[in-house]
Amino acid sequence: MGHILLIAEKPDAMRRIAAALAENNSLRKKVSKQKVEYYEFERHGKKHIIVAAVGHLFTLDAKEKDGWKYPVFECVWVPAFQNGKKRIFSKKYFETIREVKDEASEYIVCCDYDVEGSTIAANILKYICGVNDAKRMKFSTLVKEEIVEAYENASPHLDFNQIEVGLTRHELDALWGFNLTRALTSALKNQANKGFAILSAGRVQSPMLNLLLQRELEIRNFVPKPYWQLELHAEINGVPVSALHEAGKFWKREEVEQVLNECRGKEALVKAVERRKYKQNPPVPFNTTDLQTEAYNQFGFSPAQTMNIAESLYQIAAISYPRTNSQKLPSLVDYERILRALATLPQYRPLCESLLAMGKLIPQEGKKSDEAHPAIYCTHEVPDLQRLTPQQRKLYDLIVRRTLAVFAQAAIKESMKIIISIGKNDFLAVGRRILREGWISYYKPYVKFEEQMLPEVIEGDRVKVLGLNVIEKQTQPPARYTQGSIIKEMERRKLGTSSTRSEILQTLYDRKYIVGKSIRVTKLGEIITAVLRENVPSIVSEELTRHFEQEMELVFHGKKSRSEVVEDAKRVLLKILEQFREKEVEIGKKLLQGLIDLKREARTVGTCPSCGGELMIIKSSKSGKRFIGCSNYPKCRLSFPIPLNGEITPLREKCGICGMPLVEVRRKGKRPFRMCINHKCKSKEGWKRSS
Repeated sequence: MGHILLIAEKPDAMRRIAAALAENNSLRKKVSKQKVEYYEFERHGKKHIIVAAVGHLFTLDAKEKDGWKYPVFECVWVPAFQNGKKRIFSKKYFETIREVKDEASEYIVCCDYDVEGSTIAANILKYICGVNDAKRMKFSTLVKEEIVEAYENASPHLDFNQIEVGLTRHELDALWGFNLTRALTSALKNQANKGFAILSAGRVQSPMLNLLLQRELEIRNFVPKPYWQLELHAEINGVPVSALHEAGKFWKREEVEQVLNECRGKEALVKAVERRKYKQNPPVPFNTTDLQTEAYNQFGFSPAQTMNIAESLYQIAAISYPRTNSQKLPSLVDYERILRALATLPQYRPLCESLLAMGKLIPQEGKKSDEAHPAIYCTHEVPDLQRLTPQQRKLYDLIVRRTLAVFAQAAIKESMKIIISIGKNDFLAVGRRILREGWISYYKPYVKFEEQMLPEVIEGDRVKVLGLNVIEKQTQPPARYTQGSIIKEMERRKLGTSSTRSEILQTLYDRKYIVGKSIRVTKLGEIITAVLRENVPSIVSEELTRHFEQEMELVFHGKKSRSEVVEDAKRVLLKILEQFREKEVEIGKKLLQGLIDLKREARTVGTCPSCGGELMIIKSSKSGKRFIGCSNYPKCRLSFPIPLNGEITPLREKCGICGMPLVEVRRKGKRPFRMCINHKCKSKEGWKRSS
C-alpha cells in the first residue's frame, strides 16, 4: 500500500496544511534531492506526503517553432522552466514532485479552489504523476478547522468544470498572444532594414489598452468652456454662511452680471429651510475588485501589489481567500469567535466589544456571489502585527475594519438646505452632519465625510450680506483612469476576471504601453492601438472579448465543451489574421514610421535657443560619450553636457530659472532626479561636476 500524495499550490500553504492534518506528533520535514522541502505525516494510520508547486509548473507553447510565421493553431503544455529564464526556478519543484510521486497510491489536490488552482493541479497530475483524477479539497481559509473539514469531506473527484474553464482560457490567451505578436512583429520586421522590436497584443490586453487610449484622446481633444458662478457671502445670527446662486453655472458673463445688478441693494431673507434625515447602510464585504479599488484609494497600492499582499495574509491564515467575486459572507462561520480573537488587539477591542454587545450578528451583503469562495474577511487566526510588513499591516487593518463595519448599524445623517432670497434670486446654502455614526465608527479612518454645519434658522430670518463674488471657472476634461478605477471599469465592462485584471494591467506597464499612477498611454501604446483600430478593429473589440468570457461561462456550467469554444476561437482568429495579412504591408509601414518618430521623440529634449533646431541626446561615435546637441550641426554647434550614466528622459518642461529644457535622470538603485540641461544655470550652483 503506497502513500497518499497531497499537492499544494505554494510552499506556505503546504506547511499550514501539513501542520493541520498531522496526527500524533507525526509531522516530519523532508528535503528532496533538489533541496526543496516537503512534509511527511500520518493521519488515520496512513502515511501522507505533501508537496508544493510554485504556481504554474506548466505553460503553453507553440507546437512548431517557425520564426514569425502565422497563423499557428497548435500549442502544447510544456514545463515552465523550459520556456524562458523567468520560470527556471520552478524546475526544482517540478523535479521534487516527480521524485515523491513514485509509490503514491492516492492523490489529493489542496491547491486554491479556483480556476487557476485547479488548472495548476490538473497539469501536475497529468504530466508529472500520470493520472487524470484525484480527490479534491475545498477551503476558503487556511485555519486548522477548515483544513481538517476540507480533508475529511474531500470530493472523490477533481472539479473538472473549473479545470475545463482554465484550460480553455489558457488556450485562447495563448492563441491570441502567439498569433497577434507574430503578426505585429512580422509586419514591422518586413519593413525594417535592420533591427526590429517585438510587439505584442492580447485577447484582453488590447481591448483594455484601447479603453485607456479612448480616455487619453478624450482628454487630448477636450476643449474647455468658460462658465461663471455667483457666490453669496453672508451672516445669519452672527454665523458666517456661503451660498451659491441656484442656477449653478452661468454660461455667459453678461448673465451673471445681470443677476449681480439685480441683487445690489436688495434685502436678503431666509426663504425656506429644508431638512432631510436618511440612513446610510454599512458597506458590503470586500470582493477582489472592491479590495483593489479601496487599497489604491487609501494607500496607493497598485492592484497587483494589493493581490500580492492579500495573498501573503491568506497564506498565514489571517484572511480568507482573496480572489473572489462574492460580496456575501459564509453563514456557518463563527463570527463571535473572530470578534473575540480580534479583541485581543487593543486597537480593535472597543469596536469588537460593542458589536458583541449587540447580540445577533447580521452582515450587510452585496448582490454579487461566487460559487467557489465567499467575500474576503479576517479569520480568528490573529497575526502578530509586529511581524507583518508595514504594507501588510495597512491592508490587514483595512480588511479588519471592513469586516467589523459590515456587522454594524446603519449611519444616520442629516442634510440641510437654506434658501436665501435676494429679490427674485435664490441662493442655496447646503450643510450636512452625522447624527449617528453607526458603521462609520468602525471603518475610520477610511471614511471620507466632511461635515458642513449651518446655523439654526427659521423662515423669514434676516440675512446680512457681506459680499457677492463672481467666480470664473472652466469645464474640466474627464479624469484619467487610476489603477483603482480602471480595474473597477473592467469589471463593469466584463473584461477579464477578478484574478486576471491586475496581471493584465501590470503587463501593460511592463511593456511600456502605459505609465503613471494616473494612467497615461505612451506613444508606443498609442501607435500599436491606433494601427490596430484603423486596420483590424476586431483585435481591440470589447464585444469579442466579452463573447468568449460568456462562452467560458457555458463551459463552466457544462453547456459547451472546451473543444467547441477553442474551435470557434480559431475560426474567429483566422478571419482576423486574414484581414491583418491583407493590410500587413500598410500596417508594417505605419508601425515602422511610428517607432521612428517615437525614437526621435525620446531623444528630443527641446528647441535650440540659438537657431530654432531640435536639441537632441546624441552619442559620440568616437568617444562613446553622450551629450545634448543641435540637429542643425555643423551649422549650429550649441551643446550641453549630461550625465554619462543612467537613463535620460526629456520632460517637455522648462527650467523656472533659465528657461532651458528639463530632463529626468534615472540611475539603478538611486532615486530619479530632475535637472536643467544648462550647465551654467544657477539651479546647479554647488553641484559637483557630474561624471
